[in-house]
Amino acid sequence: FSLQELHGIFPWLVENIFGSLDGIIVGWNLRCLQGRTNPTEYSVALDFLDPSGPMMKLVYKLQAEEYRYDFPVSYLPGPVKASIQEQVLPECSLYHNKVQFPSSGGLGLNLALNPFEYYMFYFAISLITQKNSSTTHHASPSNSAYFILVDTYLKCFLPTEGSVLPPPSSNPGGAIPSPTPRSPAVPFTSYGIHHTSLLKRHIAHQPSVNADPASQEIWRSETMLQIFVEMWLHHYSLEMYQKMQSPHVKLEFLHYRLSISSKHHGSPAQSSYQALHAYQESFKPTEEHVLVVRLLVKHLHAFSNSLKPEPLSPSAHSHTASPLEEFKRVVIPRFVQQKLYIFLQHCFGHWPLDASFRAVLEMWLSYLQPWRYAPEKPPQSSEPLSRMVSEKWAAFIQENLLMYTKLFVGFLNRALRTDLVSPKNALMVFRVAKVFAQPNLAEMILKGEQLFLEPELVIPHRQHRLFMTPTLSGSFFSSWPPTITDASFKVKSHVYSLEGQDFQYKQMFGPEVRNLVLKLAQLICQAQHTAKSISDHSAETQSSQSFFSWFRFTPSDMNGSYTGNDLDEIGQDSIKKTDEYLEKALEYLCQIFKLSEAQLNQMMMKCGTAQDENGKKQLPDCIESEDGLILTPLGRYQIINGLRRFEVQYQGDTELQPIRSYENAALVRLLFRLSSALNQRFADQMEVLCSREDFLGRLCRYHLTNPTLAQTTRCTPMLKERTSQNYGPRITLRFLASYRTLGSLLMIYFIASWFCIGPIGCTFIVLVGYLLYAILMTFFFEGWKPHQH
Repeated sequence: FSLQELHGIFPWLVENIFGSLDGIIVGWNLRCLQGRTNPTEYSVALDFLDPSGPMMKLVYKLQAEEYRYDFPVSYLPGPVKASIQEQVLPECSLYHNKVQFPSSGGLGLNLALNPFEYYMFYFAISLITQKNSSTTHHASPSNSAYFILVDTYLKCFLPTEGSVLPPPSSNPGGAIPSPTPRSPAVPFTSYGIHHTSLLKRHIAHQPSVNADPASQEIWRSETMLQIFVEMWLHHYSLEMYQKMQSPHVKLEFLHYRLSISSKHHGSPAQSSYQALHAYQESFKPTEEHVLVVRLLVKHLHAFSNSLKPEPLSPSAHSHTASPLEEFKRVVIPRFVQQKLYIFLQHCFGHWPLDASFRAVLEMWLSYLQPWRYAPEKPPQSSEPLSRMVSEKWAAFIQENLLMYTKLFVGFLNRALRTDLVSPKNALMVFRVAKVFAQPNLAEMILKGEQLFLEPELVIPHRQHRLFMTPTLSGSFFSSWPPTITDASFKVKSHVYSLEGQDFQYKQMFGPEVRNLVLKLAQLICQAQHTAKSISDHSAETQSSQSFFSWFRFTPSDMNGSYTGNDLDEIGQDSIKKTDEYLEKALEYLCQIFKLSEAQLNQMMMKCGTAQDENGKKQLPDCIESEDGLILTPLGRYQIINGLRRFEVQYQGDTELQPIRSYENAALVRLLFRLSSALNQRFADQMEVLCSREDFLGRLCRYHLTNPTLAQTTRCTPMLKERTSQNYGPRITLRFLASYRTLGSLLMIYFIASWFCIGPIGCTFIVLVGYLLYAILMTFFFEGWKPHQH
């Protein structure tokens, strides 16, 4: 096909592959395409979209002619869209010289993108726009065609070994030029002073045939990474969006708005803020989204750690370092750090309190451990020294201090609100504690905090709080500030760039966070006791549910209570794993925060004081007062999360208690009417019989009275008030409605039929036998064990 025909086909083809921006057209649905279920389509899609496949060849062919394609601004992430709609250009160089106002009669703003940018924009944003498409519940996102393509593009354009393969060219010996700077379509205010990319200046001044291949490969790598970061991570809150704009920028913006309002009839600024707030509330990253971001983080660590050692001579370094090596040096602090931090903060604050948070947790822990992706990985050994974090990572820890400290506090607040008896929640606490307990890591974090808290003589002027430090997300070849040598200033610059100068830093090893850790340790102890009690209860239940125990003649416990938990359905193995996770997590927390053995023993004793003699029932944390027990805030938390409960039992009239699951409802009602009629008819006679002092009176008292009902306690634990009520002698037949009693009688009749004993004879034998049993109990054990019926 001719280039003109391909130019018309290209947008249609991209939309049919990745789906429409509004999500109506699903496209090839790469996120749900699995090799196991659709092997043919899976392999064809990967081959077609491969970096050296037909689709990329089309992209490079169109790139040579500098075609442009419109991408609606309305489908960009909320902060970027709100910024551009308010004529404030984002700092990222990806948007510079690309925003165009619509022609007369047009709808909305557009970005004029070259073919490579247009393709990557659609590829990256399809992870967000297609999130509501139907997915296979049992399919793993990491096995989808989309996930594999992300991994392939990262390995191709951000190689850890060698250099990026040059793009295929239709002209032998020629090269595809990168886009040259274009004049702005409309004047824009910027967050900060933008400098034209050194790389693009370098390419623009030489013929395309002799273009530097290294510069071209860096342009593709930088563009792809910027698009991935902007589409996947640029989703921070309204407060952060407002904080990003310094007073200087706001004044420029207001002046500019007044100057163009008559020409463009722009909407009020408040409308964009409201739209951004609505977007932020609706944006809920999926687990697949987080997994893809984790893949990006892991690859960027490997890419950055593949940097060659710096030469001894600085002058030699400046002449020999390739653009790819320079890119590796600044890729994480300049492109990823800021937006990933804000994205993680959003997830920590908005993700549901369930086990799906594990994906966010592992992504965070992957970023915190760049040494795991270094070429010289430490040998796996049980020796602590072999797992020690090397001092060479101290600079990374200090320049990412908030990633370690503030997000750790955020995780503590989440852990304090979760049920640690659940194995999945216990595993998350264990994973975090294990990572932070790595030898030498806590010391380096503490050193970073000390550097930040050091007093400074002169606080550097930071007019643009978030964008005046080397963490800018613009092109990495932009003009750099002077090299910072002071370690303390580096840490302060990192903290102030992410949180602003008025940020009140909360020390990870300070007293406030230490109290949170002690609360978590106490909850761990309580969860261990709860898991043990559930395990013991399950074991007792299994041992008592044998075939013959179902036919016991003893009446069932009408007032029994059960403190159930989902662990009963999981099994004993998961309960043991929970106990192991919690035990190791507690051990790691003690190592990190230097908790003494005395503190642990005190917490263990406090957890055990509420247990009864058998060590199986635990009361919520409460204090004794004149009016009875009063719940503490910890006690309320324990009840809400099901960690503990009051053993509230039914203490009223047993005849009027709710119908149990092991009772026949119709028989209960029928027997209650019969008992009530008999009691009303023979009340005086039973009273006279029970008042006699001879053996007959004792026998009647054994069957017709219940001393335990003479005094009952109110069901609320808050009051000590007791009420007395004497029900008097009466007949109770409710025990005959129990399925266990009926089953036992049927078994007796069935066994009697083997000995040729009819129903009438069997009934007579049962009544005589029970009469003898009652006489014996009355004669010997009346005072020791009163009858319960």
